Amino acid sequence: MSGAVLVAIAAAVGNLLQGWDNATIAGAVLYIKKDFNLDSQPTLEGLIVATSLIGATLITTCSGAIADSLGRRPLLIISSMLYFVSGLVMLWSPNVYILLLARLLDGFGIGIAVTLVPVYISETAPPEIRGSLNTLPQFTGSGGMFLSYCMVFAMSLMPKPNWRLMLGVLSIPSVIYFFLTLFFLPESPRWLVSKGRMIEAKKVLQRLRGREDVAGEMALLVEGLGVGGDTSIEEYIIGPANELTDEVDPSDEKDQIKLYGPDQGLSWIAKPVTGQSALGLVSRHGSMANQSGFVDPLVTLFGSVHEKLPESGSMRSMLFPHFGSMFSVGGNQPRNEDWDEESLAREGEGYNSDAAGADSDDNLHSPLISRQTTSMEKDMVAPAHGSLSSIRQSSLVHGTAGEPGGSTGIGGGWQLAWKWTEREGADGKKEGGFKRIYLHQEGIPGSRRGSIVSLAGGDVQADGEFVQAAALVSQPALYSQDLVNQNPVGPAMVHPSAAKGPSWRDLFEPGVKHALVVGVGLQILQQFSGINGVLYYTPQILEQAGVGVLLSNLGISSSSASLLISAVTTLLMLPCIAVAMRLMDISGRRSLLLYTIPILIVTLVVLVLSSIINLGNVLHASISTVSVVVYFCCFVMGFGPIPNILCAEIFPTRVRGLCIAICALTFWIGDIIVTYSLPVMLKSVGLGGVFGMYAIVCVISWVFVYLKVPETKGMPLEVITEFFSVGAKQVAAAKHE
Repeated sequence: MSGAVLVAIAAAVGNLLQGWDNATIAGAVLYIKKDFNLDSQPTLEGLIVATSLIGATLITTCSGAIADSLGRRPLLIISSMLYFVSGLVMLWSPNVYILLLARLLDGFGIGIAVTLVPVYISETAPPEIRGSLNTLPQFTGSGGMFLSYCMVFAMSLMPKPNWRLMLGVLSIPSVIYFFLTLFFLPESPRWLVSKGRMIEAKKVLQRLRGREDVAGEMALLVEGLGVGGDTSIEEYIIGPANELTDEVDPSDEKDQIKLYGPDQGLSWIAKPVTGQSALGLVSRHGSMANQSGFVDPLVTLFGSVHEKLPESGSMRSMLFPHFGSMFSVGGNQPRNEDWDEESLAREGEGYNSDAAGADSDDNLHSPLISRQTTSMEKDMVAPAHGSLSSIRQSSLVHGTAGEPGGSTGIGGGWQLAWKWTEREGADGKKEGGFKRIYLHQEGIPGSRRGSIVSLAGGDVQADGEFVQAAALVSQPALYSQDLVNQNPVGPAMVHPSAAKGPSWRDLFEPGVKHALVVGVGLQILQQFSGINGVLYYTPQILEQAGVGVLLSNLGISSSSASLLISAVTTLLMLPCIAVAMRLMDISGRRSLLLYTIPILIVTLVVLVLSSIINLGNVLHASISTVSVVVYFCCFVMGFGPIPNILCAEIFPTRVRGLCIAICALTFWIGDIIVTYSLPVMLKSVGLGGVFGMYAIVCVISWVFVYLKVPETKGMPLEVITEFFSVGAKQVAAAKHE
């Protein structure tokens, strides 16, 4: 996975520049005020800081649609160029108006980077370490702040500190970012698939994953192009097609379901489970944790899956010790890389393929069931009613146990498959089609493994080759209804370029609306918890708190002392973010929020009390400084990175750009309000009043997270969106009861 890690680090440099700019303007504004005589104009002072936020807001309104049209990589390149140009203009800035223009250009670069870097990392990272990699922007942002504070502090010790030079230095690291985006970052494979550029997407995935076999993940990316759909949860006992025992009564063939994997000839047999799994109970009865209905059923639905996830955060799934051998194609198994070409000769056998007549070579390495598989014998067409002997004909390809990169493995212990279903149509004729299935192993007590597992219609010996799995079942994203009458064998492999583009109407699909409530709610609460206002004005806040007293004996001015303490604060934040990176994929996003927000509340209350009670200059300054440091450190572990991480995870691929733009727009509007109003609030209600308001918002935030925010660690992005669709159905059903 070194490829994905290096790409994430390179992309996160964009956030380093954002942090650099935040800290630079926080320090430089102390000298800008003196140069332009802004002491009596707090409104203009706030505008200088907030203009970059206005620029970020303006660019965000269209960045999502542009990113869906042009791609993620071109916009990241444009972002680096905007950083560079704005740095040069700030270095020149003969008057306040040119400075405001430079800040606007800077805001354009910041808006693109902050909006798209989390999306880009989420779309390129493997599920098992996606949270850790998407915490990198927070780490690099804080690292940029530290470096910038050190630079500004050093310049503040000069006889005549030059604020233009402080701001202009931004151009130097922006050049490095430009070369990284231009020559090192590949395009997002999910975006490439959405545009039908399959060969490019496959090459990028192979580079990011460091392996040749990416068939399962390619199939996943194609399936992720759908928005919404009627998703249901089912439970199966799954085993190799050639391992069924004679103990199964042939009269129960109607209960047998044949599942197909994306690899050629790969199939296995499933039987419905009548027992109630934890996941199934949630699906049918809503929240088991809170019968009053206050807790969103989606929260419990996700939790029922994560109870079975490994706590070690290991890249190798511990949940599928036998699925590894059942579903994976091992390194010793020869792979036929030319099956696409071979299958073309089979298309005259009476089965139509949607690939026939397609001129684009982008469709050669189709990620769905191979056309060699789709042209197999007719006994593969309706396995639900086939004979036991015909089912035995299809053997599973065995490989290395526990290998996470198998053809059906899509990360996080999830597997991808399809099944053929038949039903009687309105005219009395049987009609059929394929259903997409995301499989996840259900929790089976250890005492029951290797024992008899009860099935509907018979008993199957669970001898280590059979596992119980929950299944998210829905319509394949690119299934063409027009091809059903042509009797295609296998999912209709419609070329992805034929898929619909993003539509505003898709935003009203129940699962997308549900996700937007979570994303927008988190962004609003994060901003009004006050972090960006505190970050921008940390030197002034600490100066007002009296930190100059702490360093007066060293002969350092009050302004320089506040800058130095700001630098130390950001330095202390870095190990905290490193801890968060480790915990993000182990404890999870939701847990980190629930444990860190109460600490934020406590620190804010302490700040309020210290400003009310007269404790003396030294004690007051010490308590204020410690509280601010603890606030920052806990914030960057939870409420800082997680809203952006979740927003980059919970939306379907086709509308991800639009949804991210809405969430980012909310982020920037809140940022502008907080940043612009903070100087006025400090003069009107004082430091204690400001932190009191932030404490109330943090209390509301904790309640919102507890009731509404699910845990998404280790889950493929496409599976997350399916769960939101199911959760929305549960909410709708609960309202109609």
